[in-house]
Amino acid sequence: MFGQRISVGQLAGLCRRLSISLMAGLPIRTVWERETQRMTGWAGPARMRAVFEAIEQGESLGDALRAAGDFFPPLFCEIAGVGDQTGHLGEAFAQLADHYDGLVRLRRSFLGAIAWPVIELALAVLIVGGLIYIQGWLSGVRGHAVDLLGFGLSGARGLTVYLALVGASVAGIFLSVHAVRHGLRWVRPLQRLLYRLPWLGSALRTLALARLAWTLQLTFESGMPVRRAMSLSLRSTQTPYFTDHLREVNDAIEAGETVLEALSQTGVFPPEFLDVVAIGEESGELVEAMERVARMYQAQAEASLRALTMLAGWAVWLGVAAIIIFMIFRLAGAYLGAIQGAF
Repeated sequence: MFGQRISVGQLAGLCRRLSISLMAGLPIRTVWERETQRMTGWAGPARMRAVFEAIEQGESLGDALRAAGDFFPPLFCEIAGVGDQTGHLGEAFAQLADHYDGLVRLRRSFLGAIAWPVIELALAVLIVGGLIYIQGWLSGVRGHAVDLLGFGLSGARGLTVYLALVGASVAGIFLSVHAVRHGLRWVRPLQRLLYRLPWLGSALRTLALARLAWTLQLTFESGMPVRRAMSLSLRSTQTPYFTDHLREVNDAIEAGETVLEALSQTGVFPPEFLDVVAIGEESGELVEAMERVARMYQAQAEASLRALTMLAGWAVWLGVAAIIIFMIFRLAGAYLGAIQGAF
């Protein structure tokens, strides 16, 4: 479950360097050996070395990448394999570099916008922990239990319990994010629910459609068979909202239906997306149509990400405000109780 996979940032840089070197005329063996020496991390060098050794033995790049297990994402392996087969490996890596650079920009934008609210939340959590520890000291000075926060926790032991609960919460968030990224089954009901929420669902669908459009452009332009391209593109959305229709779309393609007909019968794609697909198929320029719709959804995805970032920031800020208000009322209540007890 926790096998290491190359980061998106590393992948973007790797694709860019591979593209430049291959289009300059260097052989894949030489280029991959150089990248193997550059790779960092506890699992990366060994996985890269396995691919290099497979290439040295005469295997194609697509077959060699299987030696790396799940270190590389499926999209990278598929596009690289097709590029190798068609003799356009440098161009394939250039397209992948653009794709992963876009993902890096979106991620940096999100992390940069949410950084301060998260710092505020961390400070609030630390302040609560400090008050729990101080309550233990006050209890020793006064000779009776002091519980200003009403948690039933005080002193070093209470602080240990509190930090354990905080650690468990952080671990739960980490596991949930990991499960969503890897499409584990137990998070699918939650994903379906989120995608049906009026405002949040719309933003999430736009982000997924941006990934889908980019992948369709890459796979169609690489010359990959339509059924294989559709399957890979739907999986790239990483959400059951679209992947649940994978078999339905594949069956339609196998039955000889057009891409438009296969996507239309699912009922989950917006009309504007289907309109572009229809125009692309009618004109015989489906790759160009996917490029246009990819740019359109990329712009919408950035706007959606800003909206989600704002929402997440407000949620964290409200959480911090709730903690502060709770502490104020608890401390005020304890202070008033002490005054009343003195009379």
